[in-house]
Amino acid sequence: MARRKTEVFGLSFLDCICCGFGATILIYMVLNSGASKRADKELSPLKAETDRLEQQVLEGQANLVELRNTFDQIRQQTATAQGLSTRLIDVVTQSKDELATFENQTIAQREHLNKLQADLRSLEEGAKRLSGGIKSREVPGDKVRAFVGDGDRQYLTGLKVGGRRILFLVDASASMLADTIVNAVRRRYLPEADRVRADKWRKAVRAVDWLTTQVPRDAQFQIYVFNTKAKSILPGTDGTWLGTHDGKLEKAVANLRGTAPEGGTSLQAAFAAAAAMSPPPDNILLLTDGLPTQGTTAPTGRTVSGRDRLRLFDRALHALPPGVPVNVLLYPMEGDPMAAPAFWKLAIASRGSFLTPSKDWP
Repeated sequence: MARRKTEVFGLSFLDCICCGFGATILIYMVLNSGASKRADKELSPLKAETDRLEQQVLEGQANLVELRNTFDQIRQQTATAQGLSTRLIDVVTQSKDELATFENQTIAQREHLNKLQADLRSLEEGAKRLSGGIKSREVPGDKVRAFVGDGDRQYLTGLKVGGRRILFLVDASASMLADTIVNAVRRRYLPEADRVRADKWRKAVRAVDWLTTQVPRDAQFQIYVFNTKAKSILPGTDGTWLGTHDGKLEKAVANLRGTAPEGGTSLQAAFAAAAAMSPPPDNILLLTDGLPTQGTTAPTGRTVSGRDRLRLFDRALHALPPGVPVNVLLYPMEGDPMAAPAFWKLAIASRGSFLTPSKDWP
């Protein structure tokens, strides 16, 4: 009998191997399933924390953008505030410089006036010594007041300060504070003490001071200031003629020096006050710087055009008493080119005179 051949890999061996391999896979799957559940359980809080942190990051980025926008706005506002601050400092500095200039001019004029008064007293004492007490046979002068100025300023031969009843109409509106619109608007908000010292206004006051020295001794006078309304410079004397021998002329000029320009310009109010004088004036001296800006009532708009100002001027002429010469002293204002021809025509029509004083007069 032949011997049977031995086979190493038989059917039973392969079965064992397959069973072992399957058992291994089964164990791995069982173990892996438990590990996944444990991992999900352990990682769940971490995922929630991660989501929360991501939400905070997104909110932080949104807040950062808003903060950047706010910072840009604040930086722009800071730049604007710095610009306004610089401009305000410049205005304050300029105002201080102008105030210092006015104060220096005032001090210089006071010193000059004191020197002239001292020289005048010295000359009077010398004249008394030379005369030896002899009574003078000369006729007294015809001037009711004296005016101390620089040199000979009586070269305005066309101006007539005559008549029995002389009325001075002085424009005391805010435009009399400066020769330009910008400076006049800026200075109208200054304190009263600063407005009194405005250079343009002081020139007008000096002009009235000189003109009153030319008033005849036997004449009567009245000084009215006008802006939106007209009133006598001496309270309680509206509509009354005043004499030149009781010190009222000096007091009137002194009150005019202490008047501060303000408000708009109503030429109609000034001429109406002249017409209300009884008896009427026979000579009017008008000191102004331009056409009126309103009539008897305030304008409805914020600005008044040149054509409107001419209409207001023509309307004011109807209130002027007829047959009275009007002598005009015009202090030209920027942006009012029709003022000079209008007042020149008024002076010619009324047989008065028209003057534009030089900067150093009187």
